[in-house]
Amino acid sequence: MKEKYRNLIWFIEFLVLFLIPAFGRGVVSWLWRKPAGNSLAAGAVLDLCRSKQQLLLENALLRQQLIVLRRQVNRPQFTKADRAILVVLASRLRTWKSALFAVQPDTLLQWHRKGFRLFWKRKSKTASRQPKIPIETVELIRQMAQENRLWGAERIRGELLKLGIRVCKRTVQKYMRRARKSGTPEGKSNQNWSTFLHNHANQVWACDFLQLYDLFFKPLFVFFIIQLDSRRIVHFNVTRCPTDEWTAQQLREVTPFGEVPRFLIRDNDSKYAEKFTQVAKVSGIEVLRTPFKAPKANAYCEGFLGSVRRECLDHVLILGERHLHRAVKEYVRYYNSARPHQGIRQCIPQEAGQPGASGHERSLGGSVTAGKVISFPVLGGLHHDYRRAA
Repeated sequence: MKEKYRNLIWFIEFLVLFLIPAFGRGVVSWLWRKPAGNSLAAGAVLDLCRSKQQLLLENALLRQQLIVLRRQVNRPQFTKADRAILVVLASRLRTWKSALFAVQPDTLLQWHRKGFRLFWKRKSKTASRQPKIPIETVELIRQMAQENRLWGAERIRGELLKLGIRVCKRTVQKYMRRARKSGTPEGKSNQNWSTFLHNHANQVWACDFLQLYDLFFKPLFVFFIIQLDSRRIVHFNVTRCPTDEWTAQQLREVTPFGEVPRFLIRDNDSKYAEKFTQVAKVSGIEVLRTPFKAPKANAYCEGFLGSVRRECLDHVLILGERHLHRAVKEYVRYYNSARPHQGIRQCIPQEAGQPGASGHERSLGGSVTAGKVISFPVLGGLHHDYRRAA
Protein backbone atom coordinates (compact mmCIF):
# COMPACT_ATOMS: atom_id res chain seq x y z
CA MET A 1 0.00 0.00 0.00
CA LYS A 2 2.87 2.34 0.83
CA GLU A 3 4.44 1.51 -2.55
CA LYS A 4 1.25 2.59 -4.39
CA TYR A 5 1.09 5.97 -2.54
CA ARG A 6 4.80 6.51 -3.13
CA ASN A 7 4.40 6.02 -6.93
CA LEU A 8 1.36 8.35 -7.06
CA ILE A 9 3.22 11.07 -5.19
CA TRP A 10 6.19 10.66 -7.54
CA PHE A 11 3.90 11.00 -10.63
CA ILE A 12 2.28 14.16 -9.26
CA GLU A 13 5.69 15.73 -8.55
CA PHE A 14 6.78 14.88 -12.11
CA LEU A 15 3.71 16.63 -13.58
CA VAL A 16 4.19 19.71 -11.42
CA LEU A 17 7.93 20.04 -11.96
CA PHE A 18 8.34 19.07 -15.66
CA LEU A 19 5.23 18.58 -17.83
CA ILE A 20 3.05 21.51 -16.77
CA PRO A 21 5.84 24.15 -17.07
CA ALA A 22 6.91 22.71 -20.43
CA PHE A 23 3.33 22.70 -21.68
CA GLY A 24 2.81 26.28 -20.49
CA ARG A 25 5.98 27.44 -22.21
CA GLY A 26 4.90 25.70 -25.42
CA VAL A 27 1.48 27.33 -25.40
CA VAL A 28 2.93 30.76 -24.80
CA SER A 29 5.54 30.22 -27.49
CA TRP A 30 2.86 29.02 -29.93
CA LEU A 31 0.72 32.09 -29.24
CA TRP A 32 3.73 34.33 -29.84
CA ARG A 33 4.67 32.70 -33.11
CA LYS A 34 1.25 32.07 -34.68
CA PRO A 35 -0.42 35.11 -36.29
CA ALA A 36 -3.68 36.13 -34.67
CA GLY A 37 -5.93 35.29 -37.62
CA ASN A 38 -7.52 38.30 -39.31
CA SER A 39 -7.71 40.44 -36.15
CA LEU A 40 -5.40 43.42 -36.20
CA ALA A 41 -6.09 44.28 -32.53
CA ALA A 42 -5.25 40.76 -31.28
CA GLY A 43 -2.00 40.79 -33.22
CA ALA A 44 -1.06 44.17 -31.71
CA VAL A 45 -1.71 42.86 -28.16
CA LEU A 46 0.50 39.81 -28.73
CA ASP A 47 3.27 42.01 -30.15
CA LEU A 48 3.52 43.71 -26.75
CA CYS A 49 4.61 40.39 -25.21
CA ARG A 50 7.37 39.70 -27.72
CA SER A 51 10.99 40.68 -27.61
CA LYS A 52 12.60 43.00 -30.14
CA GLN A 53 14.59 40.13 -31.67
CA GLN A 54 11.44 38.08 -32.31
CA LEU A 55 9.69 41.08 -33.91
CA LEU A 56 12.65 41.71 -36.23
CA LEU A 57 12.78 38.07 -37.29
CA GLU A 58 9.04 37.92 -37.93
CA ASN A 59 9.25 41.19 -39.88
CA ALA A 60 11.96 39.72 -42.11
CA LEU A 61 9.93 36.53 -42.59
CA LEU A 62 6.78 38.47 -43.57
CA ARG A 63 8.78 40.74 -45.87
CA GLN A 64 10.17 37.75 -47.77
CA GLN A 65 6.66 36.32 -48.18
CA LEU A 66 5.45 39.67 -49.56
CA ILE A 67 8.28 39.65 -52.11
CA VAL A 68 7.12 36.22 -53.29
CA LEU A 69 3.46 37.35 -53.49
CA ARG A 70 4.45 40.45 -55.44
CA ARG A 71 5.76 38.25 -58.23
CA GLN A 72 2.42 36.40 -58.50
CA VAL A 73 -0.48 38.65 -57.46
CA ASN A 74 -1.15 41.55 -59.83
CA ARG A 75 -4.01 43.51 -58.28
CA PRO A 76 -5.41 42.56 -54.85
CA GLN A 77 -8.94 43.60 -53.90
CA PHE A 78 -9.49 45.91 -50.91
CA THR A 79 -12.68 46.36 -48.95
CA LYS A 80 -13.78 49.68 -47.47
CA ALA A 81 -12.54 48.58 -44.04
CA ASP A 82 -9.12 47.66 -45.49
CA ARG A 83 -8.82 51.09 -47.08
CA ALA A 84 -9.76 52.87 -43.86
CA ILE A 85 -7.24 50.86 -41.80
CA LEU A 86 -4.44 51.51 -44.28
CA VAL A 87 -5.18 55.24 -44.30
CA VAL A 88 -5.17 55.43 -40.49
CA LEU A 89 -1.94 53.40 -40.12
CA ALA A 90 -0.17 55.39 -42.84
CA SER A 91 -1.09 58.65 -41.10
CA ARG A 92 0.80 57.48 -37.97
CA LEU A 93 3.96 56.26 -39.74
CA ARG A 94 6.64 58.57 -41.12
CA THR A 95 8.03 56.06 -43.59
CA TRP A 96 4.60 54.97 -44.88
CA LYS A 97 5.57 55.32 -48.55
CA SER A 98 8.40 52.81 -48.31
CA ALA A 99 6.22 50.42 -46.26
CA LEU A 100 3.48 50.24 -48.91
CA PHE A 101 3.44 47.12 -51.03
CA ALA A 102 -0.07 46.30 -52.28
CA VAL A 103 -1.03 49.85 -53.41
CA GLN A 104 0.69 52.92 -54.77
CA PRO A 105 1.15 56.02 -52.58
CA ASP A 106 -1.06 58.07 -54.94
CA THR A 107 -3.85 55.53 -54.50
CA LEU A 108 -3.65 55.81 -50.73
CA LEU A 109 -3.75 59.61 -50.95
CA GLN A 110 -6.78 59.34 -53.22
CA TRP A 111 -8.54 57.19 -50.60
CA HIS A 112 -7.69 59.77 -47.96
CA ARG A 113 -9.11 62.65 -50.02
CA LYS A 114 -12.27 60.67 -50.78
CA GLY A 115 -12.82 59.92 -47.10
CA PHE A 116 -12.19 63.59 -46.28
CA ARG A 117 -14.87 64.66 -48.77
CA LEU A 118 -17.37 62.09 -47.49
CA PHE A 119 -16.76 63.17 -43.89
CA TRP A 120 -17.41 66.85 -44.53
CA LYS A 121 -20.28 66.13 -46.90
CA ARG A 122 -22.03 64.15 -44.20
CA LYS A 123 -21.23 66.74 -41.54
CA SER A 124 -22.46 69.69 -43.59
CA LYS A 125 -25.58 67.97 -44.90
CA THR A 126 -28.72 69.84 -43.95
CA ALA A 127 -32.01 68.32 -43.00
CA SER A 128 -34.27 67.59 -45.98
CA ARG A 129 -37.17 69.95 -46.43
CA GLN A 130 -39.91 70.57 -48.92
CA PRO A 131 -39.25 73.16 -51.66
CA LYS A 132 -40.76 76.58 -51.12
CA ILE A 133 -42.28 76.63 -54.61
CA PRO A 134 -45.12 74.27 -55.62
CA ILE A 135 -44.16 70.84 -56.90
CA GLU A 136 -46.05 71.58 -60.15
CA THR A 137 -43.68 74.49 -60.82
CA VAL A 138 -40.65 72.27 -60.20
CA GLU A 139 -41.96 69.68 -62.66
CA LEU A 140 -42.63 72.41 -65.22
CA ILE A 141 -39.06 73.73 -64.91
CA ARG A 142 -37.67 70.22 -65.42
CA GLN A 143 -39.94 69.64 -68.41
CA MET A 144 -38.83 72.90 -70.06
CA ALA A 145 -35.16 72.07 -69.39
CA GLN A 146 -35.49 68.60 -70.95
CA GLU A 147 -37.53 69.61 -73.98
CA ASN A 148 -35.53 72.79 -74.80
CA ARG A 149 -31.84 72.05 -74.61
CA LEU A 150 -30.87 75.45 -76.02
CA TRP A 151 -32.68 77.42 -73.30
CA GLY A 152 -30.82 78.83 -70.35
CA ALA A 153 -32.13 79.69 -66.91
CA GLU A 154 -33.16 83.23 -67.84
CA ARG A 155 -35.01 81.99 -70.93
CA ILE A 156 -36.95 79.44 -68.85
CA ARG A 157 -37.67 82.12 -66.24
CA GLY A 158 -39.13 84.36 -68.93
CA GLU A 159 -41.33 81.53 -70.17
CA LEU A 160 -42.58 81.00 -66.61
CA LEU A 161 -43.33 84.71 -66.24
CA LYS A 162 -45.42 84.49 -69.40
CA LEU A 163 -47.48 81.83 -67.62
CA GLY A 164 -47.82 83.97 -64.50
CA ILE A 165 -45.27 82.04 -62.41
CA ARG A 166 -42.67 84.12 -60.57
CA VAL A 167 -39.42 82.43 -59.53
CA CYS A 168 -35.86 83.69 -59.27
CA LYS A 169 -33.09 82.72 -61.67
CA ARG A 170 -31.18 80.75 -59.03
CA THR A 171 -34.20 78.52 -58.37
CA VAL A 172 -34.51 77.76 -62.07
CA GLN A 173 -30.81 76.89 -62.26
CA LYS A 174 -31.14 74.57 -59.27
CA TYR A 175 -33.82 72.37 -60.82
CA MET A 176 -32.74 72.52 -64.47
CA ARG A 177 -29.30 71.10 -63.64
CA ARG A 178 -30.88 67.98 -62.20
CA ALA A 179 -33.15 67.56 -65.20
CA ARG A 180 -30.49 67.70 -67.87
CA LYS A 181 -27.99 64.96 -68.44
CA SER A 182 -24.35 65.52 -67.58
CA GLY A 183 -21.51 65.25 -70.07
CA THR A 184 -22.52 67.95 -72.54
CA PRO A 185 -19.54 70.13 -73.59
CA GLU A 186 -19.84 73.67 -72.32
CA GLY A 187 -21.14 76.13 -74.87
CA LYS A 188 -22.42 73.46 -77.25
CA SER A 189 -25.92 72.26 -77.99
CA ASN A 190 -26.68 68.66 -77.08
CA GLN A 191 -29.53 68.10 -79.52
CA ASN A 192 -30.07 64.44 -80.22
CA TRP A 193 -29.83 62.73 -83.59
CA SER A 194 -33.59 62.62 -84.14
CA THR A 195 -33.83 66.44 -83.81
CA PHE A 196 -30.95 66.98 -86.22
CA LEU A 197 -32.41 64.52 -88.72
CA HIS A 198 -35.86 66.11 -88.49
CA ASN A 199 -34.35 69.50 -89.41
CA HIS A 200 -32.19 68.24 -92.29
CA ALA A 201 -33.76 64.99 -93.56
CA ASN A 202 -35.68 66.68 -96.38
CA GLN A 203 -32.33 67.85 -97.80
CA VAL A 204 -30.51 64.52 -97.50
CA TRP A 205 -30.48 61.62 -99.96
CA ALA A 206 -28.69 58.31 -99.63
CA CYS A 207 -27.61 55.82 -102.29
CA ASP A 208 -26.26 52.29 -102.35
CA PHE A 209 -25.92 49.19 -104.53
CA LEU A 210 -27.65 45.85 -104.02
CA GLN A 211 -25.82 42.88 -105.55
CA LEU A 212 -27.85 39.86 -106.70
CA TYR A 213 -27.41 36.74 -108.85
CA ASP A 214 -29.68 35.50 -111.61
CA LEU A 215 -30.77 31.95 -112.37
CA PHE A 216 -27.42 31.23 -114.04
CA PHE A 217 -25.36 32.68 -111.14
CA LYS A 218 -24.37 35.82 -113.02
CA PRO A 219 -24.13 38.99 -110.94
CA LEU A 220 -26.65 41.83 -111.19
CA PHE A 221 -26.59 45.20 -109.47
CA VAL A 222 -29.50 47.43 -108.46
CA PHE A 223 -28.78 51.08 -107.68
CA PHE A 224 -31.15 52.90 -105.30
CA ILE A 225 -31.46 56.52 -104.18
CA ILE A 226 -33.70 57.18 -101.16
CA GLN A 227 -34.88 60.41 -99.53
CA LEU A 228 -34.41 60.27 -95.77
CA ASP A 229 -37.30 62.56 -94.84
CA SER A 230 -40.14 60.62 -96.50
CA ARG A 231 -38.30 57.32 -97.13
CA ARG A 232 -39.36 57.71 -100.77
CA ILE A 233 -37.35 55.90 -103.45
CA VAL A 234 -36.25 58.73 -105.73
CA HIS A 235 -34.55 56.61 -108.39
CA PHE A 236 -33.41 53.09 -109.19
CA ASN A 237 -31.86 51.22 -112.08
CA VAL A 238 -30.40 47.79 -112.89
CA THR A 239 -27.13 46.88 -114.61
CA ARG A 240 -24.60 44.08 -114.91
CA CYS A 241 -21.55 46.34 -115.09
CA PRO A 242 -21.78 49.26 -112.63
CA THR A 243 -19.01 51.64 -113.67
CA ASP A 244 -18.22 55.18 -112.64
CA GLU A 245 -19.75 56.54 -115.88
CA TRP A 246 -22.97 54.55 -115.36
CA THR A 247 -23.32 55.70 -111.74
CA ALA A 248 -22.70 59.33 -112.74
CA GLN A 249 -25.41 59.02 -115.43
CA GLN A 250 -27.90 57.84 -112.79
CA LEU A 251 -27.19 60.96 -110.76
CA ARG A 252 -27.82 63.12 -113.88
CA GLU A 253 -31.13 61.41 -114.54
CA VAL A 254 -32.42 61.92 -111.02
CA THR A 255 -31.58 65.68 -111.03
CA PRO A 256 -32.72 66.89 -114.47
CA PHE A 257 -34.28 70.26 -113.53
CA GLY A 258 -32.12 71.39 -110.66
CA GLU A 259 -34.14 69.56 -108.00
CA VAL A 260 -31.16 68.42 -105.98
CA PRO A 261 -30.60 67.66 -102.30
CA ARG A 262 -28.04 69.42 -100.20
CA PHE A 263 -26.29 66.21 -99.08
CA LEU A 264 -25.87 62.76 -100.61
CA ILE A 265 -24.67 59.88 -98.40
CA ARG A 266 -22.63 57.13 -100.03
CA ASP A 267 -20.15 54.46 -99.00
CA ASN A 268 -16.54 54.03 -100.11
CA ASP A 269 -17.25 51.81 -103.13
CA SER A 270 -14.99 52.26 -106.16
CA LYS A 271 -18.11 52.76 -108.31
CA TYR A 272 -18.27 56.32 -106.99
CA ALA A 273 -15.18 57.71 -108.69
CA GLU A 274 -14.16 60.98 -110.36
CA LYS A 275 -17.08 61.38 -112.77
CA PHE A 276 -19.68 60.73 -110.09
CA THR A 277 -17.99 63.28 -107.82
CA GLN A 278 -17.79 65.79 -110.67
CA VAL A 279 -21.51 65.47 -111.49
CA ALA A 280 -22.40 65.92 -107.82
CA LYS A 281 -20.17 69.00 -107.56
CA VAL A 282 -21.64 70.60 -110.68
CA SER A 283 -25.18 69.95 -109.39
CA GLY A 284 -24.35 71.59 -106.05
CA ILE A 285 -24.59 68.37 -104.02
CA GLU A 286 -22.23 67.80 -101.11
CA VAL A 287 -21.23 64.13 -101.01
CA LEU A 288 -20.85 62.60 -97.54
CA ARG A 289 -18.72 59.46 -97.37
CA THR A 290 -19.46 56.97 -94.61
CA PRO A 291 -16.58 55.60 -92.48
CA PHE A 292 -15.03 52.27 -93.43
CA LYS A 293 -16.91 49.16 -92.23
CA ALA A 294 -19.72 51.29 -90.76
CA PRO A 295 -23.00 50.33 -92.50
CA LYS A 296 -25.01 52.00 -89.72
CA ALA A 297 -23.81 55.37 -90.99
CA ASN A 298 -26.09 54.76 -93.99
CA ALA A 299 -28.76 53.01 -91.94
CA TYR A 300 -31.87 54.14 -93.84
CA CYS A 301 -30.62 52.94 -97.20
CA GLU A 302 -29.31 49.70 -95.70
CA GLY A 303 -32.69 49.13 -94.06
CA PHE A 304 -34.47 49.60 -97.38
CA LEU A 305 -32.15 47.11 -99.07
CA GLY A 306 -33.10 44.59 -96.40
CA SER A 307 -36.80 45.26 -97.06
CA VAL A 308 -36.33 44.69 -100.80
CA ARG A 309 -34.69 41.35 -100.14
CA ARG A 310 -37.18 40.09 -97.56
CA GLU A 311 -40.38 41.34 -99.22
CA CYS A 312 -39.55 40.86 -102.91
CA LEU A 313 -36.30 39.41 -104.23
CA ASP A 314 -36.02 36.47 -101.82
CA HIS A 315 -39.28 35.13 -103.34
CA VAL A 316 -38.40 35.62 -107.03
CA LEU A 317 -36.16 33.59 -109.36
CA ILE A 318 -34.38 36.25 -111.38
CA LEU A 319 -34.15 35.31 -115.04
CA GLY A 320 -32.24 38.32 -116.27
CA GLU A 321 -31.74 42.07 -116.18
CA ARG A 322 -35.17 42.98 -117.61
CA HIS A 323 -36.98 40.58 -115.31
CA LEU A 324 -35.22 42.08 -112.28
CA HIS A 325 -36.05 45.61 -113.46
CA ARG A 326 -39.77 44.77 -113.78
CA ALA A 327 -39.94 43.15 -110.34
CA VAL A 328 -38.10 45.98 -108.61
CA LYS A 329 -40.16 48.60 -110.47
CA GLU A 330 -43.43 47.07 -109.26
CA TYR A 331 -42.14 46.80 -105.69
CA VAL A 332 -40.88 50.41 -105.70
CA ARG A 333 -44.28 51.58 -106.95
CA TYR A 334 -45.97 49.65 -104.15
CA TYR A 335 -43.40 50.89 -101.60
CA ASN A 336 -43.82 54.56 -102.52
CA SER A 337 -47.59 54.73 -103.02
CA ALA A 338 -49.23 52.03 -100.88
CA ARG A 339 -46.95 50.55 -98.21
CA PRO A 340 -47.16 52.13 -94.71
CA HIS A 341 -43.77 52.76 -93.13
CA GLN A 342 -43.14 52.37 -89.41
CA GLY A 343 -40.32 54.94 -89.38
CA ILE A 344 -42.69 57.73 -90.46
CA ARG A 345 -45.56 56.84 -88.11
CA GLN A 346 -47.28 54.38 -90.49
CA CYS A 347 -47.49 56.97 -93.28
CA ILE A 348 -46.98 56.21 -96.96
CA PRO A 349 -43.63 57.53 -98.26
CA GLN A 350 -45.17 59.37 -101.23
CA GLU A 351 -47.65 61.13 -98.92
CA ALA A 352 -45.39 61.61 -95.89
CA GLY A 353 -44.47 65.20 -96.69
CA GLN A 354 -48.09 66.39 -96.78
CA PRO A 355 -49.76 67.72 -93.61
CA GLY A 356 -52.66 65.75 -92.25
CA ALA A 357 -53.43 62.57 -90.39
CA SER A 358 -52.17 59.17 -91.49
CA GLY A 359 -51.03 58.16 -94.94
CA HIS A 360 -54.14 56.01 -95.42
CA GLU A 361 -56.42 58.99 -94.80
CA ARG A 362 -54.55 61.16 -97.28
CA SER A 363 -54.51 58.52 -99.99
CA LEU A 364 -58.26 58.02 -99.66
CA GLY A 365 -59.16 61.68 -99.43
CA GLY A 366 -59.81 61.55 -95.68
CA SER A 367 -62.52 58.88 -95.75
CA VAL A 368 -61.47 55.80 -93.79
CA THR A 369 -64.82 54.32 -92.76
CA ALA A 370 -67.08 54.60 -95.80
CA GLY A 371 -67.01 52.24 -98.77
CA LYS A 372 -66.19 48.63 -99.36
CA VAL A 373 -62.62 47.41 -98.84
CA ILE A 374 -60.98 46.17 -102.06
CA SER A 375 -57.62 44.40 -102.25
CA PHE A 376 -55.23 44.88 -105.17
CA PRO A 377 -52.55 42.18 -105.67
CA VAL A 378 -48.94 43.26 -105.90
CA LEU A 379 -46.13 41.14 -107.38
CA GLY A 380 -48.55 38.42 -108.41
CA GLY A 381 -50.22 38.25 -105.01
CA LEU A 382 -47.05 38.31 -102.91
CA HIS A 383 -48.45 41.49 -101.29
CA HIS A 384 -51.81 43.23 -101.41
CA ASP A 385 -52.85 46.87 -101.32
CA TYR A 386 -56.13 47.46 -99.46
CA ARG A 387 -58.31 50.43 -100.35
CA ARG A 388 -61.91 51.48 -99.96
CA ALA A 389 -64.13 51.81 -102.99
CA ALA A 390 -65.28 55.32 -103.81
